[in-house]
Amino acid sequence: MTEPERQEQETDFDQTLRPSALVEFVGQEKIVGNLKVFILAARQRGEALDHVLLTGPPGLGKTTLAHVISNEMGAQIRITSGPAIERAGDLAAILTNLGEGDILFIDEIHRLNKVIEEVLYPAMEEYALDLVIGKGPGARTVRLDLPRFTIIGATTKVSMISSPLRDRFGATYHLNFYEDEDIGKIIRRSAKLLNIKTDDEAIELIAGRARCTPRVANRILKRVRDYAEVKANGIITAELAEEALKTLGVGQFGLDQIDRRILEAIIKKFRGGPVGLNTLSAATGEEEATIEEVYEPYLLQLGFLNRTPRGRTATEAAYKHLGLPIPKNLQDKLI
Repeated sequence: MTEPERQEQETDFDQTLRPSALVEFVGQEKIVGNLKVFILAARQRGEALDHVLLTGPPGLGKTTLAHVISNEMGAQIRITSGPAIERAGDLAAILTNLGEGDILFIDEIHRLNKVIEEVLYPAMEEYALDLVIGKGPGARTVRLDLPRFTIIGATTKVSMISSPLRDRFGATYHLNFYEDEDIGKIIRRSAKLLNIKTDDEAIELIAGRARCTPRVANRILKRVRDYAEVKANGIITAELAEEALKTLGVGQFGLDQIDRRILEAIIKKFRGGPVGLNTLSAATGEEEATIEEVYEPYLLQLGFLNRTPRGRTATEAAYKHLGLPIPKNLQDKLI
């Protein structure tokens, strides 16, 4: 319920609620303000937009922003992902089918292999594609000119993108977790689009459990709507929302069983830490990448977890949230 990664069945649902213009996009004010200037300048010059890199945890709107940029530029958008481009020929087929000013959105761009990256460099810088035809002594290189296009890359792990690739993006924007106030605005907008009747108190309650993430907020709203339609008259009140969230297993701050399992493992099995990611993964039964990319960012945001050179440690706030006694060594550090 509270996992920020997109679930397969949510594609149509996301498209229904996705804003189509920057003026409709809620939150990330600095990024939106910069993009307005960036896009307007490109349109006034009649040029394609410089390449854009969007970074940040999953569920914060990187794909949505890519579509919004496409709409604002009046350009066609082609969507792919790093793992889907396996060979240079795959990339060549995509790039040669782009038109002037088109946008290529590459999700999980940090997962491009090095061979693909090297083919991409001249395409991004010089709008040209260098292809090797033939093998052995008879092989020759052919350069194909490409229309001026824009690549929008999205990644949750910017550190895994090579420096040469990062340097070829004209603008890089990092999306941060949203404030509860902005999440409330998103829920209110989604409720209106879905024709859901609710009140401010219920919206505030759902916003507080949405992990500061729009995708999670919309998912919870949808599930609470289902609960309201079956258990009540379809109207979401604060009392009904509280009951639904309890049934769905969404606790205070939007923490679920896996969040609590991670914190309890650090506290109960490893005396509050520090504990290495590999060991924590084995103790909880969750993959290292899942812990690091999906759960840790929000626990760090809440102040329940710390990263140290020696590993992960639980904070005083984590002990208090779980109702566990704070150990003396941690109390001494706080004095």
